Amino acid sequence: MILADKIIELRKRQGMSQEELAEKLGVSRQSVSKWEGAQSTPDLNRILQLSEIFGVTTDTLLKDTEELSAGNAPVQETVETEPPLRKVSMEEANSFLAVNEKRSKLTSIGVFLCIISVIPLIVLDELTSFSDLIGVPLMFILIAIAVTLFIISGMKMKPYQYLEKEGIDTEYGVSGMVNEKKAKYEPRFTLSIIIGVVLFILSFVPTIIIESLMGETALTEDLEPSLFLGLIAIGVGVIVRSSISINGYRKLLEEDGFTREEKAKGHAPNPAIIVYWCVVTALYLSISFLTNRWDMTWLIWVIAAVLNPVVVILFPNKKN
Repeated sequence: MILADKIIELRKRQGMSQEELAEKLGVSRQSVSKWEGAQSTPDLNRILQLSEIFGVTTDTLLKDTEELSAGNAPVQETVETEPPLRKVSMEEANSFLAVNEKRSKLTSIGVFLCIISVIPLIVLDELTSFSDLIGVPLMFILIAIAVTLFIISGMKMKPYQYLEKEGIDTEYGVSGMVNEKKAKYEPRFTLSIIIGVVLFILSFVPTIIIESLMGETALTEDLEPSLFLGLIAIGVGVIVRSSISINGYRKLLEEDGFTREEKAKGHAPNPAIIVYWCVVTALYLSISFLTNRWDMTWLIWVIAAVLNPVVVILFPNKKN
């Protein structure tokens, strides 16, 4: 009997699932699965741990000529609490990463267009008396393009939705490839987050500079919000793109919010998001009543909507 079969047999005699054995050994469930599938072999330290857990000698585990003693506890039927694992080949993993990269570009462009969609309406308000006639259609055209990009990117990702819902078992070499690419991308991801946050902070700077140099005029009233929204749009776009890219690697590695445990729990409401939208609502009502500019304060909802992904990144959902 080979080592792989012995691990399966002894694990079942102990009434343990692959997940439970992995926890005792301090390894991933995928490692145990690969040992039992004869796709890889545990190292010497793991062999020693296995012999202690199962109460057998290392010779019994390592020598194919050694058979398991029938005197051990009878085989117990293990109730698997996990759904069947979906195999992911090297080709499929590379295909997903390529599609995910395209999705990151399309989505970030769509978010950028959504934020700047109100700029034509703001700018044209003082330049022409036909601002509503021209600005409103332009705004909806930009939003329509953005929604189209969201739909296209969503359709491209549809074949890979199982990565967010099902446990996966990657073929040999896939995890190493993904880990290597993730390690190379992580500095870029960190830099993108920094750039995005800095742009959010600096978005108020043009307003201060313009008011100090030009005072309050009709031109500055249009220029200030336009520059503000432009910087916000760039910042959000940068963060969204890098976040989608890094999450692609995390999905294949089943890390962070994409572990099998998290998939099994489903998606619970994020308290941070609930608080965020309560604050946004309070801010909208307060500013609207104080300024009585209901024609402009609706922009708060636009900005809040596009900033929502940033809040999710900064305050990830913590599940018990």
